[in-house]
Amino acid sequence: MIDKREETGWVSSLLPARAAQAQILPARAAQAQILPAAAGEIPCPLGTGTHSAGSKPPTVCKRYKNPKGGILLKLRNSLLLLLTATIWGVAFVAQSVGMDYVGPFTFLFSRSLIGGIVLLPVVAVLHKNGPGHASETPEEKRNARKILFIGGVCCGAVLCVSDLTQQIGLLHTTVGKSGFLTACYILIVPLINLFFFRRRCSRLVWGAIVLALVGMYFLCLTDGFSINIGDLLTLLCAVLFSVHILAIDYFSPRADGVKMSCIQFFVCAAIAGVGMLLFEQPSLDAILAAWKPILYAGALSSGVGYTLQIIGQKGMNPTVASLIMSMESVISLIAGWLILGQAMSARELFGCALMFAAIILAQLPDKTMQKAAN
Repeated sequence: MIDKREETGWVSSLLPARAAQAQILPARAAQAQILPAAAGEIPCPLGTGTHSAGSKPPTVCKRYKNPKGGILLKLRNSLLLLLTATIWGVAFVAQSVGMDYVGPFTFLFSRSLIGGIVLLPVVAVLHKNGPGHASETPEEKRNARKILFIGGVCCGAVLCVSDLTQQIGLLHTTVGKSGFLTACYILIVPLINLFFFRRRCSRLVWGAIVLALVGMYFLCLTDGFSINIGDLLTLLCAVLFSVHILAIDYFSPRADGVKMSCIQFFVCAAIAGVGMLLFEQPSLDAILAAWKPILYAGALSSGVGYTLQIIGQKGMNPTVASLIMSMESVISLIAGWLILGQAMSARELFGCALMFAAIILAQLPDKTMQKAAN
């Protein structure tokens, strides 16, 4: 039989050891987070080990980004958005020429229908050769299809109204003022983010916005500034296009970008088709006469450009994305110079330089925001 004093002494002797062990366990847990992950594995920021790069990580782990991979992804997306701006900038020439033959509803219906048709074989190939979803439950597949459909309808409706206001506005204002007012979405996007979603931008991004607005003033407004109905419609287009950018920012991480882009074009074509039948008198001869600008605007500006926007915006700050895409104003002037022979003045070249400087400034890392995040 064990004496009570002996039992108490034995238990007391174990307490310091267990206390020391309790201090070691957090250290080992911290060490496990510091150890590099094996090949093909991604360290989890929660300290729960690693998960396979091909497996579906926990919800919080999706927020983890490898620093090097994040920089490369940002660079790739920035280049895709710059290519988008280039395609859209050249499309200003196509829109200007196409409006000589058909009305805005007919032009938008034709280009959107072509954009959707162009993407159909791309969707089929990607669906056939893409990764399977055998691990998903039927409920997850239904939710994915639901989000894809809702995203395509929302983006298509906003895109249709924004494009229509721009097309109709071009009938009552100059191309330069239209380019300046449309690109004002670079200021509207961060304001919507700030007041409605409480997302703050860094001081570098705000500086880039101001620099870009000054650059667009020198670039687009060469004959003074006055307000008419065309200017108001174009400013409304900038607001709607800001909503379109934020809608893509919400839906692109949750749905397939190419499929959503295809749906948005057919939705846009359907809405524009109703307006075409109600307010215009479309003729096949007029559409065929404008086949070149319609084909470019449909296949490249819509089919390729807006799809690259959805893919490029995935994981990007929407404010920075809007800054890059505002380069369409610069590209439109360069395209007019190269294709239509329109000379560029020193004032316009200075505006281009300021725009390029704004894009570079927005890409620089902000140490203040990084310290706050850490």
